[in-house]
Amino acid sequence: MSGAVQPGRTAPARSAREAPARPAREAPGRAARDRSTSAVVIGVGNSYRRDDGIGPAVAAEIEGQHLPGIRVAFCDGEPAGLLDAWASTGLAVIVDAVRSVPAAPGRIHRCLPGQLGRGSLASSHGIGVPEALSLGRALGQYPRRVVIFGVEAADLGPGEGLSEAVATALPDVVAAVAAELRRAKVPPGSPDDSDGEPGR
Repeated sequence: MSGAVQPGRTAPARSAREAPARPAREAPGRAARDRSTSAVVIGVGNSYRRDDGIGPAVAAEIEGQHLPGIRVAFCDGEPAGLLDAWASTGLAVIVDAVRSVPAAPGRIHRCLPGQLGRGSLASSHGIGVPEALSLGRALGQYPRRVVIFGVEAADLGPGEGLSEAVATALPDVVAAVAAELRRAKVPPGSPDDSDGEPGR
């Protein structure tokens, strides 16, 4: 991933045991049938692998804001789960832990699908967001716009709780995601903005 946003420092927590892989799930209180929302925030990660929990932590914070027209989903990064999470949505905002060389734990990167795989950023998952984007394009299951926020991790080992650097960045990531949602508030069917990458 590329396109660093202002570095922040915040970290979510992880637990000492691995959570079993599971498909994307809707945030509590959201009716599964109400999927034609203007945007979805997808928290990718495993909260039992320390900083890999930053995505779910951000998604939980956004869910607590009860933003109209915004759906929240949690996913372990498996491509089929991501395709299901962004189904029938105009904008998908994905939050995931990333690794970088040289590392700067807590630094926040905003990037678009075409920027994935460039530079020194890599997902914290062996198979995940890039593969889901490719699969979605091939199957025609792709949102009108996708924006990815990657947060550089310090610790991806087993355990609950974010590292200090990533926990410090948490409020900044939440603010960046909320700003993205506000900026993208357009009526359904409106043209994508200039930096978006429509499904193709």
